[in-house]
Amino acid sequence: MLCCMRTTLTLDDDVAVGIDKIRKASGESLRAVVNDALRAGLRQMEQPPPGRKVVRTRPMNLGRTLVGSLDDVAEALAVAEGEAYR
Repeated sequence: MLCCMRTTLTLDDDVAVGIDKIRKASGESLRAVVNDALRAGLRQMEQPPPGRKVVRTRPMNLGRTLVGSLDDVAEALAVAEGEAYR
């Protein structure tokens, strides 16, 4: 088992700013803040992804169409907009 591992990390600018803000607010060392952030991130990454919420749309009868069959789009446009729809 590893006791400690010393390594060099290259942090993106936004991550470095976030860690610095937390470090200054908490008064903790850089090492403590980075370790806490990594532990929290690792715990979250080990969790299964949340399930998706099932959304169901209820059908609604809108009555018959005013232009007849909608199977032929050209015919429906001709009825709705006249023969000059093209």
